[in-house]
Amino acid sequence: MTKHAGPIGGRQTVTHRAILSIAVPIMISSVSTPLLGVVDTGVVGQIPDPAYIGAVALGALIFNFLFWGFGFLRMGTTGLTAQALGAADLIEIRASLGRAVLIALGVGVGLIALQWPIRELAFVLIEASPRVEALARDYYDIRIWAAPATLTNYALLGWFIGLGRARVALALQLVLNLTNIVLDALFVLALGMGVKGVAFGTVIAEMVASIVGIAIAARHLRSLGGHWTFARLAAPESMRRTIAVNRDIMIRSAALVFVFAWFMAQGARQGDTILAANAVLMNFIAVAAFFLDGLAFAAEALVGRAIGSGHRESFMAAARMTTWWAAGTAMLASLVFAALGTMAIDALTVDPAVRANARVYLPWAAAAPLVGVWCFQLDGIFIGATRTVQMRNAMLLSLAIFLVAWWLLVPFGNHGLWASFYVHYAARAATLFYYYPALARSIPA
Repeated sequence: MTKHAGPIGGRQTVTHRAILSIAVPIMISSVSTPLLGVVDTGVVGQIPDPAYIGAVALGALIFNFLFWGFGFLRMGTTGLTAQALGAADLIEIRASLGRAVLIALGVGVGLIALQWPIRELAFVLIEASPRVEALARDYYDIRIWAAPATLTNYALLGWFIGLGRARVALALQLVLNLTNIVLDALFVLALGMGVKGVAFGTVIAEMVASIVGIAIAARHLRSLGGHWTFARLAAPESMRRTIAVNRDIMIRSAALVFVFAWFMAQGARQGDTILAANAVLMNFIAVAAFFLDGLAFAAEALVGRAIGSGHRESFMAAARMTTWWAAGTAMLASLVFAALGTMAIDALTVDPAVRANARVYLPWAAAAPLVGVWCFQLDGIFIGATRTVQMRNAMLLSLAIFLVAWWLLVPFGNHGLWASFYVHYAARAATLFYYYPALARSIPA
């Protein structure tokens, strides 16, 4: 009898316990990810010059755009793995990881080879003061070397979530983010390396996490049994499906990250102080998003498994129950931000002007989870179902709506910019919900 890493195939009963067994470890691990951004901001925020916060924000923005353009390595792998699990296809479970890691390494090496033109294009598109740009270039030149490890970590995280191994995903994220936090403190506060220290810490942490992740995956693969076969890795039908899913998610992710890039770029045009204030508040958005992603990841895994086993009742239960949990989490996050936001702002920056501006726009950041939760949950449902064409089309339409809203709201300054961000959240939810009934009907009763 072949041993395996967990329940394989068959119809599942979706329970609150099953949801929380995936969501809670992901939430715990996810807390460390925005906390890393908070630490990055807080560490350089102890330098009484807003240019340092702005530089780290812009540098991180470039890599968010660059790496999350390849976010399919996480999202696509989760959906494909969960469906293979539901269909009890042990060989495909193994092959889905192999394909993702090979793509991750190839793309990562390619990004390093193309680092110069990517850097020059990025700083042409993002306007900032000469001081901020010089510091952000230092950050970029170091962090780009993490590309293969970062993308491999995406693939590993997606595979473990697809298997429902949320505790392993928790362990990997904690290794990554806690290592990064410790190195930030060492390089920046102890050694005075500034933004270069933040970048070096990230590169080393990504490499450590990828090595640990590969070791854990190797153990799980041994428990699954079988072995790698090039024929299965390169099977035409599987490759076509993988490429189609990944292509659509790549386009969708690029459109999403463009919104954040546009948001930060328009903030930069309003001066270093507004840029820094928005960067501080974006940490609130990140904290909320990663909490909500715990429920979205649960939806991905449970929906994917339900579709793999061909069970509409399980699909509907997974979608409904994870969304109720997500709505409650969003309400709690907004209440916490409203109550403690001012204290958090003061902890993140010592610059009086940045603090004052961040307080002005705090209500926008505090209420964001209540507006964004619906599109996060729908993303999780559609990723688990691998309905990536609909996700791509919905995101492109939402991007167009966002840009129109921004153009109309330009006269209202930074308030208008935040309002257009809300419009984007609403557009994402509305466009995906349009496709939802057809998705539900497509699953056998």
